[in-house]
Amino acid sequence: MKIIPVILSGGAGTRLWPVSRKAYPKPFMQLADGKTLAELTFDRALDIATEGEVVTVTSRDYYFLCKDIYKKNKKCDIDKQSFLLEPIGRNTAPAIALAALQVQKAHGDDAIMIVMPSDHLIKNIETFNKTVYQAAELAAKGYLTTFGIFPTAPETGYGYIKAGQRLNDHASVIEQFVEKPSLEVAEAYVSSGEYSWNSGMFAFQVGSLIEAMQKTANEVMTQAKACFDSTDTNNSQVEFELKQFMQLPDISIDYAVMEKADKRAVVDSRFDWNDIGSWNAMANLSDSDEAGNRIEGKAITVDSKNCYIRAGDRLVAVVGVNDLMVVDTTDAVLIAHKDKSQGVKDVVQFLKAKDHEAAVFHKTVHRPWGSYTILEDEDDCKVKRLIVKPGQVLSLQLHHKRSEHWTVVSGTAKVRVGDDEFLLEANKSVYIPVETLHRLENPTDTDIALIEVQCGSYFGEDDIERFEDIYGRIDDKQANT
Repeated sequence: MKIIPVILSGGAGTRLWPVSRKAYPKPFMQLADGKTLAELTFDRALDIATEGEVVTVTSRDYYFLCKDIYKKNKKCDIDKQSFLLEPIGRNTAPAIALAALQVQKAHGDDAIMIVMPSDHLIKNIETFNKTVYQAAELAAKGYLTTFGIFPTAPETGYGYIKAGQRLNDHASVIEQFVEKPSLEVAEAYVSSGEYSWNSGMFAFQVGSLIEAMQKTANEVMTQAKACFDSTDTNNSQVEFELKQFMQLPDISIDYAVMEKADKRAVVDSRFDWNDIGSWNAMANLSDSDEAGNRIEGKAITVDSKNCYIRAGDRLVAVVGVNDLMVVDTTDAVLIAHKDKSQGVKDVVQFLKAKDHEAAVFHKTVHRPWGSYTILEDEDDCKVKRLIVKPGQVLSLQLHHKRSEHWTVVSGTAKVRVGDDEFLLEANKSVYIPVETLHRLENPTDTDIALIEVQCGSYFGEDDIERFEDIYGRIDDKQANT
C-alpha cells in the first residue's frame, strides 16, 4: 500500500494575531518549545510516507517558508517532495482535488492520500501512526474516511460527526455531519458517546475520491482537471495560473464530498489533538504556576491570577489583574479578557479595513532570498536590516520615488548598480540613485547582513519595477526587494 501524505499549508490564523499574520500565519509561528506547527506536521507526514514523498498544497508566498523548514528535517529527501502552489485560496475541495490528480499521475488510482492541515498540534505520535494505518485500510476498501477526535469537552467551536453502524472495533459508518452546535447541544453530543469532533483530516484512495467528486462535486473535479491539464506538472514545484484557477468553486471538502458521498467512514482517533484555534488553546499548552498564570518568555506577575502572558523581546509585567491574555510583539500588543479570545479576529478585520500593515506583516518579513527587519520608519527615511541567504539573489529592479544606501555588515555581496557590477565587503557602502537598476546577490556559503537606508518621499512596497527575478515575482507588487 502506497501512502502519500498531503499537507494543506496556508490560512490567515487571524485568531492568533499579533503573532500570526497573513504573511507569516499560524503554521509558521513558534510554540513554547521553539518548534513550528509546519515543522511538526511535516515530521509526522514523513513518518507515514511509504515513498518518502509528501505533497504540500500552499501558496507561492509560503512555498519558500515550507521548503526551508523541510530541508532542515534530517529524514527529508527534498528532491522527493512535491509542492502545488495556489495563486489564491479556494478552500479545501479544490486543493484536495488537485492533490489527488497529482498523486494519481505519480502513483496511480490505488495510492492512499492522508490529508492533514499544517496547523494542528498532535501528540502521542505512536497512536497517531496506528490510527493512520487503520484509516488507510478503510480507504483502500473505497471508504472516504475522516478522523473523528474523541471529544474531551462540549466544544462549540468544532463541527461534529455522528457515528452509525460499526465497521470494526475502531471505525464506523458516518451517519451525519453536524455544524458547530450550541453549548447545550454539544453537551448532549458528548454524553451520548455517538459523536466525535470533525478534525479536518482524511484518508482517501485516489481513485475512489476522484470518482466520488465526479458524482457529488462534478464542477470542482472538472475545473480541477482543466487547471491541472493546462499546467506543467512535471516539476516538483507546480504553480497554477490565476485565470484558470479562479474557475474552481470555493467550497470545502465537507460540503462538496463528505456530506453527500455514499461510502463514508470515521475512524476513532484517541491521539492528543489540538487545532490551536485561539489564544486560550495556546495558553493551555503551557504549565500554570500556583496562581494559575501561564507564562512564555520574560514576564512578571504581581497579585494577578489566571493570566496568560506571551512576552517577546521585552519584559512584560502585570499587576493586580485576573483572567487576562497579554501577547507582546515588536510592533503590536494584544490585551484581552480570556473570555473574549474569539474576538481577536475582529481586531484583524479592523486593521484590514484601515489598510494597516500590522494585519499582514511583522517588523521582520520573510522573503524567498532571506528576510528583512524594519528598524525605523519615518516620513523622510526607512531603515531595514536585510539577511540574504547563501546562493540567493534579489530581483533586478528600480524604484521611482526613493534612493537607497546599502552598507554590508557581514559577509561579501555581489552588487549591480546601473551597468556596474562589483563585490561589496563588510563595512563598505554603495549609493543607489532613484530610477537606477540594482541587484544584490550572495555568492558565498554564509549569510550576508546589510543595512538598507531608503531616502525619499514615499516608501510603499508598490514602488518597485522588476526586470528579472529568479522567484517568478515579475508581476508581484507586494514583495519588496
